[in-house]
Amino acid sequence: MSEYFPDVPSIAYAGADSRDPLTFRHYDPDAIIEGQTMRSHLRFAAAFWHTMRNDLSDPFGSGTAIMPWDDGSQSLENAERRIEAFFEFLDKIDIDFYCFHDRDVAPEGSTVSESRANLEHMASVLERHQASSGRKLLWGTACLFSHPRYVHGAGTSCSVDVFAHAAAQVRSAIDVTHRLGGGGYVFWGGREGYSSLINTDMARERQQLARLLEMAVEYKHQIGFKGTFYIEPKPMEPTTHQYDFDVAACLDFLREFGLLDEFMLNIETNHATLASHSMDHELSAAAAAGVLGSIDANMGHEHLGWDTDHFPTDIYLTARIMRIVLAMGGIGDGGLNFDAKRRRGSFEPVDLFHAHIAGMDAFARGLKIAAAIRADRRLDEAIQARYASWDDGLGQDIMNGSCTLERLEAHAASIGEPSMTSGREEMLDAIFNDFIR
Repeated sequence: MSEYFPDVPSIAYAGADSRDPLTFRHYDPDAIIEGQTMRSHLRFAAAFWHTMRNDLSDPFGSGTAIMPWDDGSQSLENAERRIEAFFEFLDKIDIDFYCFHDRDVAPEGSTVSESRANLEHMASVLERHQASSGRKLLWGTACLFSHPRYVHGAGTSCSVDVFAHAAAQVRSAIDVTHRLGGGGYVFWGGREGYSSLINTDMARERQQLARLLEMAVEYKHQIGFKGTFYIEPKPMEPTTHQYDFDVAACLDFLREFGLLDEFMLNIETNHATLASHSMDHELSAAAAAGVLGSIDANMGHEHLGWDTDHFPTDIYLTARIMRIVLAMGGIGDGGLNFDAKRRRGSFEPVDLFHAHIAGMDAFARGLKIAAAIRADRRLDEAIQARYASWDDGLGQDIMNGSCTLERLEAHAASIGEPSMTSGREEMLDAIFNDFIR
């Protein structure tokens, strides 16, 4: 078996004082935080598409990435080499999970049956590597946005024939995800939206998308797939507007079409940014609705208005993410998938390790900071105190339905103008900052 990263050792935890860039300074997988190991809290996953397939091209230049595992062909032999290199990477970086699009791991054939056969062949290769390495599939998905047939969308296409191709691709990808023991399957509507309303029947397209999801749910139960179905919100780019714009839009869509019990959400930081939300907002909205299932761990650039997929290295960001995850009792069967790519100038194979180490250490620090904030209790107590009037008496009567508008009017008349208290935002920011060390 070839070694594709011969100069890279297995990445080990060396402590905060380490100056070796090929070590973890903060990610100690066996360290115990709130009763669980870091490994079980963080459940890191690597994205096959960025790690093995991204040549670092952009709209202004060709790819720069040095990828000795890839000869550029669409052959099955080349696809097998990519997988071999990928599992070597997973082993050396000590990441337990991975994610893929169907077209990442298997070349598209000239017919539907040939494409299915290619994917089934590569599933056998993945099975062997999973069995020998102990690595697992976090989730799979279908690439319903790259092929020219999806120029007008996939499930939302104006062509029923394109819809049929999308459905066939979804079925095949679910089958392989099920076969590989995947923990879930993601629906990401890369082009499920419109470019212009001048030629779009929005009501029809939303109904079509709902039918695709309904058929997928039926098929999931038919084959006995026990994994979680996720929807990944994204507002735009390359479309003008997508129907899975943000958490609120996804919740509205799922409730409207009676699908809320069948789906969780996979939230990506850079997509939250594009929707003009913070990641805190999107995670909190999903957690409040009980649908926060998994996270795509990346970040955008504050000056760039597109999906840049930077590796997450902002400690404030990772601390806020992990505070929400810990408050909801953990990420469950989901994980933190590095849907992130190296910068175009970081083109050597070793940069894959530097990038993932940076993200893993940032999340390890975020986890420790979030746990310390929770143990300190001051931020939680401030929130509890702020809403204390709702915890008994009139507040409870309002929320349990035993209060009327007449009673509230009488109460308001009897108390006069309410007294107000400060929100102490700056004080609480300062407390949060004290933990960023």
